[in-house]
Amino acid sequence: MSKVLVPLLAAALLAACATPARKPVAEAAPAPVAAAVVAPAAAPAIAADDNLNAVAWTQTAVEHDLVYRQAFHAAGEKLLKALKDRSWDALSREDRTNAFARLKPAVIVDIDETMLDNSPYQARLVRDGASYDEFTWAQWCREKTAKPMPGALEFAQLAAKHGVTVFYLSNRSQDLNEATVENLRAAGFPLASDEVFLGLGTVVPGCEQVGSEKGCRRQLVGREHRVLLQLGDQLGDFLDVLVNTPDGRRTAVAPYLDWVGERWFVLPNPTYGSWQPALFNNEWSRPAAERRQATLDALRYH
Repeated sequence: MSKVLVPLLAAALLAACATPARKPVAEAAPAPVAAAVVAPAAAPAIAADDNLNAVAWTQTAVEHDLVYRQAFHAAGEKLLKALKDRSWDALSREDRTNAFARLKPAVIVDIDETMLDNSPYQARLVRDGASYDEFTWAQWCREKTAKPMPGALEFAQLAAKHGVTVFYLSNRSQDLNEATVENLRAAGFPLASDEVFLGLGTVVPGCEQVGSEKGCRRQLVGREHRVLLQLGDQLGDFLDVLVNTPDGRRTAVAPYLDWVGERWFVLPNPTYGSWQPALFNNEWSRPAAERRQATLDALRYH
């Protein structure tokens, strides 16, 4: 190698070591990024609806219909028996205030969930995540499309056929009287006159009604009729409940247990009723969470 090239090559090598080449920052290779850990999507929370199963059973279970048909069939048989027995009367001792043996025969029935099926209204509440309120309830009643409960129409027609007046007692508000009577008639129920419908607010001379209790209206029927049977889905359809607690309700009906299935026929209603507020001291003003907890506390686990 020439003596000229050796010094030049050495100088070049020394310069390269002294000043290493750098890439511009913009061109620097990106640092490797760790793969993000993605948690599986949480399943959407579905709020439990405490009335879903009750309404579903009411509308779809054949057992529901069979229980109603069984009750009305048995009631029809007792009706014919009671007609022949002048000592037979279905009013409680508190409601029967006069002699009855020579009076005209009658039966007293509740309307909602006894003779008419309002489960479509309950189903709408479940679907909409709503609770009962007077406005939507009145809307439903004014549709006048409630159907007869299984066996109810046949029982009412049997009573009318044998000269037994059917009295319909309802705690629907007074502004719904006309719609309720029209619904009953459209469904085929016998109404001897408008007077056989006794709604909330019916004035009974000589009797002071307490709240929505039906005692005064039962007494009104009993003044001129021997009541052969009573049918309803609430204890208050048969007698006034003075203390609406579970124990108070059992105490009230205790003297009449032998009448159940004989003079009183109780229909099942798991969707609503006075049994509900009995579990939270009748305080509907309490927050929903508190009412629900009180109901849970009432359950038996052993």
